[in-house]
Amino acid sequence: MAMPLRQSIKVATYLVEQKLRKRDKFPLIVELEPLFACNLACEGCGKIQHPAGVLKQRMPVAQAVGAVLESGAPMVSIAGGEPLMHPQIDEIVRQLVAKKKYVFLCTNAMLMRKKLEKFTPSPYFAFAVHIDGLRERHDESVAKEGVFDEAVAAMKEAKRRGFRVTTNSTFFNTDTPQTVIEVLNYLNDELKVDEMMISPAYAYEKAPDQEHFLGVEQTRELFKKAFAGGNRARWRLNHSPLFLDFLEGKADFPCTAWAIPNYSLFGWQRPCYLMSDGYVPTYRQLIEETDWEKYGRGKDPRCANCMAHCGYEPTAVLATTASLKESLRAMRETIAPS
Repeated sequence: MAMPLRQSIKVATYLVEQKLRKRDKFPLIVELEPLFACNLACEGCGKIQHPAGVLKQRMPVAQAVGAVLESGAPMVSIAGGEPLMHPQIDEIVRQLVAKKKYVFLCTNAMLMRKKLEKFTPSPYFAFAVHIDGLRERHDESVAKEGVFDEAVAAMKEAKRRGFRVTTNSTFFNTDTPQTVIEVLNYLNDELKVDEMMISPAYAYEKAPDQEHFLGVEQTRELFKKAFAGGNRARWRLNHSPLFLDFLEGKADFPCTAWAIPNYSLFGWQRPCYLMSDGYVPTYRQLIEETDWEKYGRGKDPRCANCMAHCGYEPTAVLATTASLKESLRAMRETIAPS
């Protein structure tokens, strides 16, 4: 993980504060969805399956910023839909950065070069570009030719202008260790993005393609082989060492979906952005009125094959901070110079 030192310190301080306040549930990062509309129709995503009236809606700036501040989370991942389609996305980012929240704007990059001038480089802001493979594989996953080339051009231009650029890659059962290695090598060594996030595809219930999601054993085998030969240590992965252990099957954790809550046009989503068991208007209601014990692998059949970061990365982070040995290991492996 290539997390900047300043960000690492802020997150660590935040975790200590929660422990001192004896809070057992708190957010590490809020997943903010200020719209559901998108300019692509990826087969593994179900956001654009909402009715046309919902797809036309755009969350007001005050509502978006207010939800993040209400939660108290130190980090924000802005997704959608495609957030660059929101006419005031730059103002949402500006206000969150002004509050010293670490903001990751998740995008397919189709509008990124056109919108760059609306944003200002900051250590608190990064573009997180979705890249699922090299050219042919990525374009197939997003069902449109030319998307990979445009995303690469946008990332290069953003880096030229001084922006932090990260990536997010989802892998399916059609992937092999070699396809994982190829795309991560390219992002790490050729494009030299600041950090990369990886995730096994989860059977999102509204996704058009329900045939190519990974099972638990498939996930473990895929990443165990992809991480071999020193790749894991060499790649600038934006994950805790224990979460990478989890992906390989070296460790197992319960789900803590409450640590990465989702806020969208409908409100706070129960229990996570991948499953929808209703919505509540406030973060406090989400935490206090959700039966968190009934979710996770071995509890809810919908969670049987889930190894997504939204449920298990925070568990790994909390396990790291609870162990001096793991904290020292994380410090060695994950903190890069600012």
